[in-house]
Amino acid sequence: FKTPIGLTVAIFLGLSALAHFIVASPKFFPRYSAGLLEKRNYFRWVEYAISSSVMIVLIAQITGVTEIAAIVSLFGVNASMILFGWLQEKYENPGSGGWVPFIFGCIAGIVPWIALFFYVFSIGGPGGTSAPGFVYGIVFSIFLLFNSFALVQWLQYKRVGRWNDYLRGERTYITLSLVAKSLLAWQIFANTLIP
Repeated sequence: FKTPIGLTVAIFLGLSALAHFIVASPKFFPRYSAGLLEKRNYFRWVEYAISSSVMIVLIAQITGVTEIAAIVSLFGVNASMILFGWLQEKYENPGSGGWVPFIFGCIAGIVPWIALFFYVFSIGGPGGTSAPGFVYGIVFSIFLLFNSFALVQWLQYKRVGRWNDYLRGERTYITLSLVAKSLLAWQIFANTLIP
């Protein structure tokens, strides 16, 4: 199973743009603003659950994952990780000390990366095979950026320094999302879509 690379890039960028357009619309912006005052942004988690899971599928495909069951599983586990982030925000308050959803999210979140690292490093695969250099760049850069989202939530909920301000975290999530999606799109574009 393989989706066209260009279409998949367009899907995760388009979904993100659509989500931001919806949140900025007159109908939903007041709800978004009210949520921020309560230290909640449920829109973020819905958008991330879908767009980051499409990103994982794309990364999986360029590392050589072709089994439909594996692709669906990676999408589902990644979406679960994001939804645990939503639960952390819904049921815990920054500084309250509750970490169960966060911990479960971290456990779920590492699973797709373990699978991707197996493919990138050809662990258990045919001897002498290796991924192209740009694939290593994509996997490591997006792995670091995805883990930065968990770090932001940890800093927010520990109320560390400037992270005591929920809006600082919100701005950081927005920036990380833009950087991660742009970086993946440009790395794919530069290495697979340019003839």
